[in-house]
Amino acid sequence: MSNLNKVLLMGRLGADPELRYTTDGTPVATFRMATSETYKDRSGVKQERTEWHTIVAWRKLAEIAGEYLKKGRLVYVEGKIQSREYEGRDGVKRKAYEIVASDMKMMPSGQGQGQPQEERRPFGSPRPSADDDFVPEMEDDVPM
Repeated sequence: MSNLNKVLLMGRLGADPELRYTTDGTPVATFRMATSETYKDRSGVKQERTEWHTIVAWRKLAEIAGEYLKKGRLVYVEGKIQSREYEGRDGVKRKAYEIVASDMKMMPSGQGQGQPQEERRPFGSPRPSADDDFVPEMEDDVPM
């Protein structure tokens, strides 16, 4: 049986990405992204829960994130979850879980706020002509 490690997220950045370079010059960007969901509790009161995700992008994707992504921006990220161990300042070993991005799409700023969805396309790609295929709108409530 095959395994699958794939993560799809759409949320807002909590801060501008941090762009760094490894000792061999490879770009790496890190940013935090919030995803929120609303639900009704047992008494029927609407509640909201927000999850924070650490996203890591490498190479060209890192440079794009560093140049175009800003705090509060709505972004779609595809990637895989990866854990890493590190030692905290107190000397205790810890484990962190991060999403290693393989694709990102910057969403229109009004997306998810009652405004019509604009086209989704990769950063830096040319705008499609009117003759290109139509991309249908995504529903707000996608069942999991």
